Amino acid sequence: MMISLFDQFASPKLMGISLIFIALMVPLLFPNSFPRWTNNRLFTTQTWLINRFVSQLMMPLNINGHKWALLFTSLMLYLISMNLLGLLPYTFTPTTQLSMNMGFAVPLWLATVIVGMLNQPTASLGHLLPEGTPTLLIPVLVIIETISLFIRPLALGVRLTANLTAGHLLIQLISTAVFVLLPLMPTVAFLTTTILVLLTLLEVAVAMIQAYVFILLLSLYLQENI
Repeated sequence: MMISLFDQFASPKLMGISLIFIALMVPLLFPNSFPRWTNNRLFTTQTWLINRFVSQLMMPLNINGHKWALLFTSLMLYLISMNLLGLLPYTFTPTTQLSMNMGFAVPLWLATVIVGMLNQPTASLGHLLPEGTPTLLIPVLVIIETISLFIRPLALGVRLTANLTAGHLLIQLISTAVFVLLPLMPTVAFLTTTILVLLTLLEVAVAMIQAYVFILLLSLYLQENI
């Protein structure tokens, strides 16, 4: 039973071609602008939300960090698109793959560390040792802070993967229970369907929130190094 549950996270294949590459390209096919004199309500709302996100994300950063705004905003919209598309029937969610999330987390985390080492190496290395540390604890704290520094990209990738995977598993378990209970106990099946609808709405929120948290943590890592 457990194998059948986790089969949904295996990349499907069509004619021997892995469909994960098509799933990765789908958000890039969405048109981002149309030749029109005025925007409709959808694009006006989208522009307002993006502007609010960029202003909130870049507010704690100095002027040197504002050049990362385009990268962070594009990545957040890309992650939101893939997370939401994965909630549709007969679709595949690439962000449930730890390898893909680590492919996003590790290079961006490493870029923030390199920026800090190049611009202010003393301050970047100073994060490894809190001020006022007793002499005997200096080696231990340096080791602990170094380990916590290298755990950051792992935490980024695992957090996104675990939250999406848990939500998809719950949806599949409850939907399976609905199909089993429908001919036996219709009333219980109806109540379970209500829970399934609420859980689906919760997963829509989780899909957007996790993409935002991923970018927010990256911006906090960048803030420490600029």
